[in-house]
Amino acid sequence: MTRQRRFKKWSRFLVLMAAVALLAAACGGDDSGSTTTTEGTSGTTMAPETMYTIGYSNGGGVGNGFREEQVCTAKAEALASGEVSELITIHRNTDAAGQLADIRDLIAAGVDAIVFNPNDPDALNPALEEANAAGIITISVDAYVTNPDTYNLYNNQIQYAYLGAKWLFEQLGGEGNVYYMRGLAGHPADSDRDIGFKMALDEYPGINVLPTLDGVATGWDPATTTQLINDWIASGQYADTDGIWTSGMDSQVVDAIQQANLDYVPIVGADLGAFVAQLLDPTGYPGLEGAAVTNTAAVGGAGVGLALKLLNGETVETAADATQPNTVLLTPVLADNISDSGKELLKSWQVDGLDPLWPLGLQIEGFTDYTPEQAVACVGPGQ
Repeated sequence: MTRQRRFKKWSRFLVLMAAVALLAAACGGDDSGSTTTTEGTSGTTMAPETMYTIGYSNGGGVGNGFREEQVCTAKAEALASGEVSELITIHRNTDAAGQLADIRDLIAAGVDAIVFNPNDPDALNPALEEANAAGIITISVDAYVTNPDTYNLYNNQIQYAYLGAKWLFEQLGGEGNVYYMRGLAGHPADSDRDIGFKMALDEYPGINVLPTLDGVATGWDPATTTQLINDWIASGQYADTDGIWTSGMDSQVVDAIQQANLDYVPIVGADLGAFVAQLLDPTGYPGLEGAAVTNTAAVGGAGVGLALKLLNGETVETAADATQPNTVLLTPVLADNISDSGKELLKSWQVDGLDPLWPLGLQIEGFTDYTPEQAVACVGPGQ
């Protein structure tokens, strides 16, 4: 813990002790034992000793279901915790330089912690160092940064890509052409997924990657994804495609193939509501075979939960095998629609009333406390 953070926590302690002393003096010889309380679903509970202000920075993917859900779960956890007086959210499409400025704006706002989805693993470090020097806790979600004092909480993106790619290559018998649709170029999660995809590719040398070994970048944008797959179909190259790996932009690919009245090839995507619904609808999408890999957007809420744990002095278990220190690593799971067990797992993921472009994993055990209804409502403290 830095000197500034120790000073900040000690100052809060002194303020609390002063308040307790004043309360004791005011009560005098009163034996009533009255206590300030709040009412919750579980009954009467002690009010939190400290209320925190937390900053949240999302630097891209505005309109993308994963990013929108991520921000909503952050708001939901801030509200459900009862420990956050304000969640200052900066949610916009920008580059690493823009996000660097956003983090500095949050520092200037005097927040206690900053949770952010990084646009770059290294470029944000100057602002993160400034935050750490000011005693502000910093937490990167969805991908890692290399600042050693920042905690990272994210899905194992290498394993995410490896699981899906291995499943797809096995469906093709280890041979064939795979159209490789990536995410946002330069984003740490996209870079890790590329590593995982190519790990699987090394095990199946008979697979040929299209249009090139580096694939195409969708930017995790539905409109861009739709344009790319329509162009691929119009060019005639879909006729020579045996499978498609997508980086979470999946239902748009299925819809484009259906609208072109073409037969489906096996498709890998994420646990987004729309894609899972397609996989479970043999009447609406006859012949569609595919697999969804979990990539929970609840990392937004979990990032806020982790921030509160650290602010309250709790010890957090981190992964020993992560590429960066101070990392909480989540394990992805794959479910397909060609096995009975896979279909049952897909069915178990479904959530009523969820935006179809949102991932289905709404909570992360040990880090989130909100209900699914609170996540869908997308309301933070004071809103």
